[in-house]
Amino acid sequence: MSVNVSELAARLSKAVADRTAIPKLTDEFPELDIPTGYRVQRELRSATGQIAGWKLGLTSRAKQAQVGVDSPIYGFLPATGAVDLGEPLDTSALIQPRCEPEIVFTLGRDLKGPHITAADVVAASSGVAVGIEVLDSRFVDYGFTMADVVADNTSASRFVVGVPVTTPGVDLRLVGVLLEKNGEVVATASGAASLGHPAAAVAWLVRQLAAEDEGLAAGQIVLSGGLTAAVPVRPGDVVTATIDRLGSVELGCR
Repeated sequence: MSVNVSELAARLSKAVADRTAIPKLTDEFPELDIPTGYRVQRELRSATGQIAGWKLGLTSRAKQAQVGVDSPIYGFLPATGAVDLGEPLDTSALIQPRCEPEIVFTLGRDLKGPHITAADVVAASSGVAVGIEVLDSRFVDYGFTMADVVADNTSASRFVVGVPVTTPGVDLRLVGVLLEKNGEVVATASGAASLGHPAAAVAWLVRQLAAEDEGLAAGQIVLSGGLTAAVPVRPGDVVTATIDRLGSVELGCR
């Protein structure tokens, strides 16, 4: 059975609208592969309208080894997914939300090309911020293959980003990361958890986009990859991400 990219995109869009998880796509279409998953994702993006930027997944080398891949994956951030500082997360609009801390880059100028390096990313960024990404897989119990999660836009849902700061002289590999839920520490990490350096993860993204004749635009943000395991949230929970030199962001859930 051949894969109908438009049909699979429609299934995922309906799952979002219905707020109901569905079986993974590869159950019915085992031939779905990662390149086709990106075609499904592009179909979703074409129907989205304005995007706020991009996000990375599987930036941990250990996690890559665990799931049998050797590179990250990426998705896009719909502008409608932004949660303002102080605004609560409406969990009733989601299926199975989980939160993870992120180092977020804000682009000060366009960045495009097949040979972009981490140094280029740092030079092109107007600031770096702490953020929280809210994941929300459209698949039952977060059960998926890599092709499935790519098609599902890497479980992208909502995101909140703190005030960007300039970080001259700060080694983002070494900054400490703290994730708290309801006042209790649930995970710690360092910036190096994202491909050894979060700017290296963003550079990888730019190189991948170059193959599609795309790039990052000034004003866009990039979530450089989850730095800890994601924690499930429900109404009444409060999640706080703190990163050395970048500050803290708090997200309440209702």
